[in-house]
Amino acid sequence: MTRYKLIRLAVDYGALLLVLVGIISVFSVGSDNFLQRSTFISIANQIPDLTFIAVGMTFVLIIGGIDLSVGSVLALSSAVLGTLMVDHDWSLISAIPLCLLTGTVCGLVSGYVSIGFRIPSFIVTLGMLEMARGATKLVTDSQTKYIGSAVEPIGEPLPGILLSPAFLFAIASVLAAQFLLKRTVFGRYCVAIGTNEEAVSMSGIRTAPYSIAVFAISGLLCGMAGLAQTSRLSSADPNAAVGIELAAIAACVIGGTSLMGGRGNVISSFIGVLIIAVLQTGLAQLGVSDANKQIITGAVIVVAVLLDTLRNRLNTREARLV
Repeated sequence: MTRYKLIRLAVDYGALLLVLVGIISVFSVGSDNFLQRSTFISIANQIPDLTFIAVGMTFVLIIGGIDLSVGSVLALSSAVLGTLMVDHDWSLISAIPLCLLTGTVCGLVSGYVSIGFRIPSFIVTLGMLEMARGATKLVTDSQTKYIGSAVEPIGEPLPGILLSPAFLFAIASVLAAQFLLKRTVFGRYCVAIGTNEEAVSMSGIRTAPYSIAVFAISGLLCGMAGLAQTSRLSSADPNAAVGIELAAIAACVIGGTSLMGGRGNVISSFIGVLIIAVLQTGLAQLGVSDANKQIITGAVIVVAVLLDTLRNRLNTREARLV
């Protein structure tokens, strides 16, 4: 690895890792029980759903869009899984494809309507948020579907490593998505679309299929997040994942993904997920109320957006000087 690449890695991830270490240090001083192996294992096994969502959200933000429907699509995918297994006696293996298909179709519809009809993704996914949540309640009859041990193996820690298969799948999705973003033509086109879609179109590249595919990938990852959450809770809750879209956007922005499009890093978004998870776990151990946790988490989002805005302004100013 060249010296330049090492410096680049330090710039990309060093500051985020320092923030993460700093937060861990603060909570270690404030709580006697925080700096324990069990705490970090618990955090790792609780974040697969948010990790899947953040990976998909990173791509959506990079192309200059936003997806507010991820929480509802997660819940709908989970509801389909739970209903098939509980009410229709489907096995886990046979129900998983339909669970993932549900999320993918929702993402595909959002992308097609937004890109095909040139409607802001904010509006389209806001509508999908309501439709998917309503469909979730219809599918489950507004009742939690308790599945039990049939779905638990995906969320249970494996012997020896104490990490769940869901967490390992989430890490695999981070690495695969990072490769897709940085090492493939698809990833380069996504960045180019978010930077200047008009210029990409004028160069003869059809941008619509790539943008729609990004929303479909986000929907697929929502389905995977629904599977992970259902396995952890042993049930499908029609009210699950309310507000997870805000946590995912916060994780992406903390990781340096621009809300203006054209810039993002999947591994950095994952570090953002870790920062949010550690923050919430530490505040819980300190006995902070849910209301105060929401205030603090919201403040983190605001600060992250402000930093992103300042970063964009500095980049614009440097570009003008050049």
